[in-house]
Amino acid sequence: MRWASAISTAASLDEAVAEAAGELAAQLAPARADLLLAFVTDHHAAGFGQLGAALTRRFPGALIAGCTAGGAIGGGAEIEHRAALALCAAHLPDVRVTGLHLAADPDAWPAPTVPAAAATDDADEPTAVMVLSCPLSCPTEELLAWTDARWPGAVKIGGLASGGMTGRGPSGNTLFVGDDRHREGAVVVTFAGDVAVDTIVAQGCRPIGPPLTVTKGLGNVVLELDGGPALGALEAVHASLPPADRALCRHSLFVGLVPGPATGALRRRDVLIRNLIGCDPAAGALAVAAPITVGDVLQFHLRDAETSDQDLRELLAEPQAPAAGALLFSCVGRGQLLYGHPGHDTGAFQRALGPVPLGGFFCNGEVGPVGGRTFLHGYTSAFALFRRRGARA
Repeated sequence: MRWASAISTAASLDEAVAEAAGELAAQLAPARADLLLAFVTDHHAAGFGQLGAALTRRFPGALIAGCTAGGAIGGGAEIEHRAALALCAAHLPDVRVTGLHLAADPDAWPAPTVPAAAATDDADEPTAVMVLSCPLSCPTEELLAWTDARWPGAVKIGGLASGGMTGRGPSGNTLFVGDDRHREGAVVVTFAGDVAVDTIVAQGCRPIGPPLTVTKGLGNVVLELDGGPALGALEAVHASLPPADRALCRHSLFVGLVPGPATGALRRRDVLIRNLIGCDPAAGALAVAAPITVGDVLQFHLRDAETSDQDLRELLAEPQAPAAGALLFSCVGRGQLLYGHPGHDTGAFQRALGPVPLGGFFCNGEVGPVGGRTFLHGYTSAFALFRRRGARA
């Protein structure tokens, strides 16, 4: 298995393709590409119709997939707010990689039928699924449920296309698969055979206050925590914070959720971060952007640049299997907007894991697992690390 990553900021798409593709070919040589991923900003919108064919000519036989991006990641760089084309290629011996386009309407999707266990060879089942979805047309939460039902044993990673963010091109999105261009729906790429994908999902938050158990709730409304009003629990946590954290609560307060009873200290990888979307002072209730079940564990969280940096560094410091290549799906709300300078997350990745080829884009939402389940995230950097099945940490 061999990966390569490159990026070009050339003003002309033809020049960008030539520059990035030439660099990829040199990195891969003498191997050929079996997969080519392309993430392109809408500065190049006039050439979107020819991009798939241009890449096919340079990488014959490779499966091509990609989408429009608010910013592109490749060759060790994050490019935002200017023209960019990021290409990521992989030589994948003993791996079957397939791509398909799904229409925006879920009724048009194939039934997610899983073959009977007796008739299924595990080696034929995908171990990983990459999802590139258009958030303007495709119900992504429903799409993720469909992928989980169709490929229950596979890791799901990916991001929501983020075209139309530069003011230089059309307001919608473009998805690429093969030579085809689509303006709605989703592209799904599956990986089967001698390939495994490890994930790092950095949600960029830190806990405040103790873990609390939901003792009364309905739908997405938390009525009681540890037997008392939920809003009262939040007020108690707020009162215990230093002034700087109380100021953060005005605009950067979130909740972390773990299904079921706590069995010890909450692990960062098992906590799902969700928005706190409202409160009812009369009822003492809190509304959360996620379904709530009695018995769930909830802990309040804060997010800022320093916290996000620490969260990512700590996750990257955990033992990882050697990776041949990696993809990064990062929120458009991270990057320069969060840190004040470009290249933060790619730099942290390189310092922790070395010169692993890394490509990706800035998304309108990120797909990755938390606690063994697939979720759509926001303000997150989701890494997918590719290796052969036998390569372990």
